Amino acid sequence: MYMDPMYHYEDQAFLERQFPGLSGFPGIPGMPQFPGQPGPPPGSQAPTAPPPAFIPHQQSASTFAVDPGAISFCLFRNTFIWLNNGASFWYYPIFVGPRSVAGFRWNGRFWTFFGIDTRQINSFSCF
Repeated sequence: MYMDPMYHYEDQAFLERQFPGLSGFPGIPGMPQFPGQPGPPPGSQAPTAPPPAFIPHQQSASTFAVDPGAISFCLFRNTFIWLNNGASFWYYPIFVGPRSVAGFRWNGRFWTFFGIDTRQINSFSCF
């Protein structure tokens, strides 16, 4: 594995100076870091009810559809997501970063913590 000699991999203070507000949770900027396996930040809870029982019709995709600013209007709301690879699922976003979204994905039985790059999202609809 290549290690850039100019990058301070373990220096959290350096990272916070270089990327204010974007430090912490691996792969999801701005989220706090936890010991052990990645998971939701403390205090953030999955929805207590399942998502709606229907699957919405997909709207035509546009460049606006994957804009982090657009999906931020879906924070803490049931959101149906269609990915570029054809997969689709109910999602409950709790964090939107410059190129990522973190939240809870419905697996058919319960909510699981899940993060995704916004560039993988084809379109979404929130309720």
